[in-house]
Amino acid sequence: MTNSTAPQALDTRTVGEGDDAITYDVRGDLATATPDRPALFLFGGPMDATGFQMLAARFDDRPVITYDPRGAGRNPTGTSALTAQQHAEDLHRVIAALDAGPVDAFGTSGGGVNLLALLAAHPDDVRRAVVHEPATTALLPDRAALLEVVADLKRTYGAQGAGAALAKFIRLVMFDGPVSDDYLEGPTPDPAMFGLPTGDDGGRTDPLFRNMPAVLEYRPDVAALQAFGDRLVIAAGVESGDTMAARAARSVAAALEIEATVFPSDHGGFTAQPGAPGDPDGFAARLREVLDARA
Repeated sequence: MTNSTAPQALDTRTVGEGDDAITYDVRGDLATATPDRPALFLFGGPMDATGFQMLAARFDDRPVITYDPRGAGRNPTGTSALTAQQHAEDLHRVIAALDAGPVDAFGTSGGGVNLLALLAAHPDDVRRAVVHEPATTALLPDRAALLEVVADLKRTYGAQGAGAALAKFIRLVMFDGPVSDDYLEGPTPDPAMFGLPTGDDGGRTDPLFRNMPAVLEYRPDVAALQAFGDRLVIAAGVESGDTMAARAARSVAAALEIEATVFPSDHGGFTAQPGAPGDPDGFAARLREVLDARA
């Protein structure tokens, strides 16, 4: 990061039309991107661009791109299922619209899965890639049990709405260690414990549940990813323990025959929220270090 304290100019753009419209933001001047310091694309899934404001602000020496994934944020909503392959094509369309050459990419959680899919489908879009805690069950030994839990989440969402389903989801993402076959026999969490609504508003457009189960089932293309060599980093938070997303990161790294790279904090360490302070400064410094090491 430079010594400048002035925020980069923000330009909001859209690619595609109708249900395929994707909204993205460009911070800084794309004309300043160079082969050695390309634009940096930061994204999650289904977290939208608002979740990356802190991280983006810490990279003022290059253009930074953030976006709202399909079905989230400023994009059209719907109820149909979403897949990692769809998200990969959306990412490809945004990168093509930038017309600034290959980007450096950081994808986290579901966005990490979508980045794996992008690398397999459009490898020339990305110079360096950091995949942070990708939420894929495909290579985990407890995959079957996890997918049963995901199926229960979907049933709960369909029958009771977002509050009840999100309470179960939070319990899952906080769970430390492999999920046992009797996991669903445990107590049902109360949505009020997490400040969630206890009633059902009737809505069924939540992008989190539209991404289930396809994004969590996505199986990385190991051969395609290995072709990236040290341009691909698989990362996990030092405080993430054996939560599913951290275990997933290590499972992908093992399949690629590399070590997972340790990042500060936990799954959301790149931002700070009430009750979840994270470490945006440390996280940004580590991301910069990893990208520069492979420049």
